[in-house]
Amino acid sequence: MTNQNPAEPEFGPPTRDPWKGFRGVMAGTLVLEAIVVLLVLPVIATLGGGLTVWSGGYVVGLAVAMILGAGVQGRSWAIPFNLTLQALVLLGFIIDLALGAVGVLFAVVWAYLLYLRKDIKDRESRGLLPGQRG
Repeated sequence: MTNQNPAEPEFGPPTRDPWKGFRGVMAGTLVLEAIVVLLVLPVIATLGGGLTVWSGGYVVGLAVAMILGAGVQGRSWAIPFNLTLQALVLLGFIIDLALGAVGVLFAVVWAYLLYLRKDIKDRESRGLLPGQRG
């Protein structure tokens, strides 16, 4: 059956919410990043300049913010929040080289997630997601 009105798209909204899965991937990435950030603590203590109140507090604070942030991925401000956390991890080069290296690694992961977000939006607008085709 062809569409009689060319102004209306030939596809509808997806039957499954593609953003639900994407939010889950972002939440999982934050939890994984929190674990890896916490694994930097022994590296700072052994190889770095030693663990201080400031360096330990910064690392633990970041990890706690990431774990709490995993629960708010449905909010409109979730992506800016995630990217702010990522920038703070990248600033970890000031604390220790290992934390900065983790920041670079996860910056690549978050860049890929932003690419996936753009791709999902594009496919959704063109009606190419599974469940949108008539």
